[in-house]
Amino acid sequence: MRIVIIGGTGHVGTYLVPKLVKAGHEVISVSRQQRTPYHSNDAWRSVSQISIDRIKAEKKNNFGKQIRDLEPDVVIDMICFTLESAQQIVEALYREIAQFIHCGTIWVHGHSTQVPTVENQGRHPFGEYGINKAKIEEYLLTLAKKKGFPATILHPGHIVGPGWAPVNPAGNFNVEVFRKLANNEELLLPNFGMETLHHVHADDVAQSFMRAIIDWSNAVGDNFHVVSAQAITLRGYAEAVAAWFIQEAKLRFLPWEEWKLTVSKEDANATWDHIAHSPNCSIEKARKYLNYSPKYNSLAAIKESVNWLEDNDQLF
Repeated sequence: MRIVIIGGTGHVGTYLVPKLVKAGHEVISVSRQQRTPYHSNDAWRSVSQISIDRIKAEKKNNFGKQIRDLEPDVVIDMICFTLESAQQIVEALYREIAQFIHCGTIWVHGHSTQVPTVENQGRHPFGEYGINKAKIEEYLLTLAKKKGFPATILHPGHIVGPGWAPVNPAGNFNVEVFRKLANNEELLLPNFGMETLHHVHADDVAQSFMRAIIDWSNAVGDNFHVVSAQAITLRGYAEAVAAWFIQEAKLRFLPWEEWKLTVSKEDANATWDHIAHSPNCSIEKARKYLNYSPKYNSLAAIKESVNWLEDNDQLF
């Protein structure tokens, strides 16, 4: 099939595009600017790379038309963040494609209630990102149910892999947290460190997109979590990282109102976003209907990222 992937050189696309090529598909990667993927692969030589500035094209109301003119059988949209953006591309592709796969987020659930969270639990999103993604999900699934639009929505967790810093044991992106654990220094964590994070390796997310295409009949008109098999607590995460460096984690805990004063505003905001969600999502539906089987557990996925940071002199 001819598959157009919007945002193909990002974290997931780096792994997904070579899988698509290997499976025999014709792949067109659309991105705002020409850039190399996070990891080189000979498969990219057979990929058509097209530069389109989505924001500018949407202002002219022709982004969807430009994608339609590529005559795709399948469109994978990795970078749709507003309902208006989704509506524009869907209106252009309606009745023109076999499948439309949207990259969602587990943030659509908002606060965790019963865990592990399953896909049919109520949506109570908060924060601009989660609210907008939930609106897109509702729009696509309603369109699939009422008008047969072939939409599939995949909801990743915290995507990790070599090439970028993962969400750390304090729930933000400051690599200093990893350095402290590696050097046997004290690390402050909010509350009791029992809030949760749910990571997933970018390669496993790519696997889920492949499975959604292969199991088309099960995937269309539905949504699926794509995360590792288990979430991790902040405390357990910190202890595991310290052990990687043959250390015992020196942890101290502070109530949130005190803890947030010990870090920058940026780090505090990121931490609050993560611990307020405290995601813990089930993948049983994706296992059953898509045959999704993550290769990495949360800590193994994170370890690849941390090793990359160390190898690239970003820890010490």
